[in-house]
Amino acid sequence: MKPRLRLAVLFFINAAAMGMWSVSFGNVLRAHGFEAIIGAAYACSGLAAFISPLAVGALADQRISPVRLVRWLAVAAAGSLALTFYAIEQRWSAGAVLGCVQLQAICAAPIFGLSTSVVMAALRDPQREFGPIRALATLGWMVAGWIVSYVLHADTSTLSGFAAAGTWLLTAACTYALPETAPLERQERRDLFGLAALPLLAHKDHRVVFFAGAFYNMAMAAFYPFTPIHLTELGVGSATAAMTLGQVSEILSMLGLGWLFTRVRLKWIFLSGIAFAVLRYAMCALDTRGWLFAGISLHGFSFTLYFITAQIYLEQRVDPRMRARAQALLSVMVGGFGNLVGYLGTGHWRTACMTGAATDWPRFWWGMSAAAAVVFVWFAASYRGRGGESEGGK
Repeated sequence: MKPRLRLAVLFFINAAAMGMWSVSFGNVLRAHGFEAIIGAAYACSGLAAFISPLAVGALADQRISPVRLVRWLAVAAAGSLALTFYAIEQRWSAGAVLGCVQLQAICAAPIFGLSTSVVMAALRDPQREFGPIRALATLGWMVAGWIVSYVLHADTSTLSGFAAAGTWLLTAACTYALPETAPLERQERRDLFGLAALPLLAHKDHRVVFFAGAFYNMAMAAFYPFTPIHLTELGVGSATAAMTLGQVSEILSMLGLGWLFTRVRLKWIFLSGIAFAVLRYAMCALDTRGWLFAGISLHGFSFTLYFITAQIYLEQRVDPRMRARAQALLSVMVGGFGNLVGYLGTGHWRTACMTGAATDWPRFWWGMSAAAAVVFVWFAASYRGRGGESEGGK
């Protein structure tokens, strides 16, 4: 198997493992009597992102091959995810279920960032080559959604979680086909918790990218917990499969990233991603199947044009010895701070938008659209780039 194909397969299986359970998780919790903890359960990933990615990123830079770390963490994620869905199936207490979810999140949080570092390190021109390879991760997420809805019929079943646990084991097996990547900083001072990445925040544009990503992801956090529930309330039976509409635009934008980077300033790529999120939530607020599907279909643009651009930005702008930790810091800001506040905040916002058992979905989604619009204005006013020329990569 060719090296690039191996990297693409790693991304495909890794994303399939995540997509196979996380999209349907809210409906699974709801079906088993745990609707009250949906926001807190998703927020576990945010708390985990404060704990593990920076430390694991430091290990990858200094002590242990990133490929080996991905392997061990994938096995741990498989075991803890199986335990989580067993706890849900057996209707353990809400606290016990949240404990299992938190353990799974700690194991899984660093994996995709490490996989990204492995892929980036193997590419000669990440700006042009990364998008098409990363698109395979999106395809893996889509295939996982189709399997859950159309093969397993598990949109509200714990079977989706057990299948995802098995897919994590496939991720671990896939790493044996990859070359070991040596840490770049073996001889330098140890940085056990990855704190050496924090000075990156002193650079204004770096700081804007990191913090805007966190604030933007607070609004983005409403998408996966609550859109499938909204779809279900509108009578859509295969909500997990329907959510893969967002990955169609994600693949298109991944394939077009190389072209964009050579023609458009990074600032406008970042801003276009946020603008798509504003528009997407506005469409969802119209509260019909057609408009909700239209809003979902824009998800890939709003995700890729900001978050994947941010990953490539760090690959271009950060010292090679710091790249794993820079990607880990992005995970902490976006997946930690952004997800923790976002999932808890959007959960409370949904509660505020409920009358009895009914959710005022137009009010809920207009609030999310307004939150994304605030981030758009702040980023536009704060990010400068390299001199403001019209060439790509600025």
